[in-house]
Amino acid sequence: MQQTKLIFASHNANKTAEIAKLLPNNWLVNSLNDIAYHSEIIEDGLTLQANALIKARTIFEATQCNCFADDTGLMVDALNGNPGVLSARFAGPEKNSDNNNKKLLQDLAGQENRKAHFSTFICLILDGNIHFFEGRMDGQITLSPSGGNGFGYDPIFMPVGSNRTLAEMSMEEKNAISHRAKAFEKMKLFLENLK
Repeated sequence: MQQTKLIFASHNANKTAEIAKLLPNNWLVNSLNDIAYHSEIIEDGLTLQANALIKARTIFEATQCNCFADDTGLMVDALNGNPGVLSARFAGPEKNSDNNNKKLLQDLAGQENRKAHFSTFICLILDGNIHFFEGRMDGQITLSPSGGNGFGYDPIFMPVGSNRTLAEMSMEEKNAISHRAKAFEKMKLFLENLK
């Protein structure tokens, strides 16, 4: 089968592997490491959608290759939608997941309303045309971290209808319900229907 290269505007090997499993087999997903792109992309958009576009457009302009980028945020009701677009840098610019989780749990200390949702926006640039896909997962923030799988806020996020955090689920279980999986399912259908 002839595979078409699609660059994922991320250095994250875990995310690249997760996403490669979600897309049709005729698309070969390369990370920025795979193409030796090491420049930092400044994500200064005010929304997840804007940041996804910034990343995808930067890589498209640098490579002239089909590419996509995603941006995901955790929106917590009691924190007025924060950390939101700053989710990865919530506790500081070093993007440390443990510190982000600790800060979020501290900010929610004593708070009864622990409702939250993840949103993912994908920007796909295919033959110079821009397409967006969105996914969402509702849930709540737990009182303490649990589980060793996944990454980011997975240890403290429990989806609606589950009694386990995302970090207590296998990748297959998580992919069946996650915001990212929902967004990529939309992108997969789009790619499958291309003529």
